[in-house]
Amino acid sequence: MKIVLEYISSVISVVSITVVVYGTLIAAFSFVRNELRRLTGKFDIERLHVLRVDLGSYILLGLELLIASDILKTILEPGLTELCILGGIVVLRTVLSVFLNKEISEIGKEHRSDAGQNKQN
Repeated sequence: MKIVLEYISSVISVVSITVVVYGTLIAAFSFVRNELRRLTGKFDIERLHVLRVDLGSYILLGLELLIASDILKTILEPGLTELCILGGIVVLRTVLSVFLNKEISEIGKEHRSDAGQNKQN
């Protein structure tokens, strides 16, 4: 059973890293494409807001998967030191998640209110 949990934990860690890298690549390509539009005068600042929201979502998902992986690892080695390390990691990642989520929500609200104002005009 221990080997299975170690394997699952490792798979979850790899998936979380893959999610973050994938989101970062998408964001990088979108950023470059949007910046190249400056040359043709089709640059759109709204696309940067959407890009930030998308990237933040990938990062949040990756962080949540890493927390799940760390919980499994701590179940396998339930010593006091491991629990303290897990607690610190969870607190740090939770704080990051809260602030990223707050920023994503604010950007989303700005984007929706801007879209609503544009429809009214």
